[in-house]
Amino acid sequence: MSGFPVTPAARDAARRALTDADPSVYWTSQPGRPPTREPLTAIDRVADIAIIGAGFTGLWAAIQAKEDNPSLDVIVLDQGRVGDGASGRNGGFVSHSLTHGLHQGVALWPDEAPVLEDMGRANLAGWQATLNRYGIEADFHLPGEITFSLSPHQDEGVREAYDLHLRHRNEVSLLSREAAYARVHSPLYRNGFFDPTVGLVDPARLAWGLAAAAESLGVTIHERSQVTGFEDGGGGSGAVVVRTDAGSLLAHRVIVGTGAWPLLRRTRFFVIPVYDHVLMTEPLSADQVAAIGWSGREGLTDAGNQFHYYRRTLDDRILFGGYDANYHFPGRIDPSLEQSASHTLLAEHFFSIFPQLDGLRFTHRWAGVIDTTSRFTPMFGTAMGGKVAYALGYTGLGVGSTRWGARVALDLIHGLDTERTRLAMVRTKPKPFPPEPFRGVGVRITRAALAREDATGKRNLWLRALDRVGIGFDS
Repeated sequence: MSGFPVTPAARDAARRALTDADPSVYWTSQPGRPPTREPLTAIDRVADIAIIGAGFTGLWAAIQAKEDNPSLDVIVLDQGRVGDGASGRNGGFVSHSLTHGLHQGVALWPDEAPVLEDMGRANLAGWQATLNRYGIEADFHLPGEITFSLSPHQDEGVREAYDLHLRHRNEVSLLSREAAYARVHSPLYRNGFFDPTVGLVDPARLAWGLAAAAESLGVTIHERSQVTGFEDGGGGSGAVVVRTDAGSLLAHRVIVGTGAWPLLRRTRFFVIPVYDHVLMTEPLSADQVAAIGWSGREGLTDAGNQFHYYRRTLDDRILFGGYDANYHFPGRIDPSLEQSASHTLLAEHFFSIFPQLDGLRFTHRWAGVIDTTSRFTPMFGTAMGGKVAYALGYTGLGVGSTRWGARVALDLIHGLDTERTRLAMVRTKPKPFPPEPFRGVGVRITRAALAREDATGKRNLWLRALDRVGIGFDS
């Protein structure tokens, strides 16, 4: 059952629009990608900190570690290239939320929610200051975000979200049907609310810029260096042996920021890989831009369980993604899974929202793996007696919050007692997902139940049972 209305005309427009779409990531296909960095082969010293993963978590950890103490020897290892993973494949939405949205933070940690909101705002200010300090050109701008209702039973949810944001000092605006249409011209919008604090960025250029900033501070980055495991106390040094497919190194401390790739056994029941699909259009003509309005270039989303996210780029393309989050038994991650019928579904939804854009073409179609937890928020912890720390599970909302997560990981490897490490969000783990085959069956049942709720507005017994035990599924 689908809660999204698709017209025959939208299906025809989608089929034509996808004809020549390139099966590649738009962001990392742009000119200006840095040359490939050398892989790790051998090292003749003990590094102070080894960071596994050159995505946002790893790069933010490297920068902040060197800013704290410029004398530290920091090495970053990645199995691919900077920006290859989720950090270079997302929609580029930058939120101050550390908890996958305000509603989730209030639901999980009502007493700590005000502190988490303040920390999130401070983190985003630091995020922007870092881009300015190092001259990172990643098309960052702050147009805000509109959440739209697309069905009668979403109307109340939009109003409740608006009221919640007001109670937590967020200066949001409620939009009537007429005001929503005045902002962006779609026949499906019923109402909405506008959050002016959400920014947009080119995620690949952000990753490349952070890597360059880290290197300017003396960080060494090795690409195409897949870590295969750890051992404690290498050579009697007390350091951690980090083994790769072609070499190894010793490090006094290690941070793991590998997202959905399960490097540590202890995290495998807490984080599952979910594929999220994305389309990018060709640049719109002036007439096409006029037909949809959207002069504010806000980031857009809708209020369903299965939601879309979309945005205009600065050269007037439209990125359109989300909705159909796919889990592949038994947690499989493979490039062959990146092209699927989900792109057709997205294209049909796109032309249902914007029927006036019939004739527009998609130039790129891709997917990325989201590291999701059962509570949708990241998890933190240590291994090997505190020598290894991890920060994983951002569930698709990590472009801004990974900077804060990296700071938590640094606190943990240094054994610091800070306001961050005392938070229940950091001290507690999400509920684990069940083992296979129950995990895969449960995900399928949950997806069907969420789709039914989107269609009917009614939350069934299965979803209410998951709510009671604190397990969810989201992208």
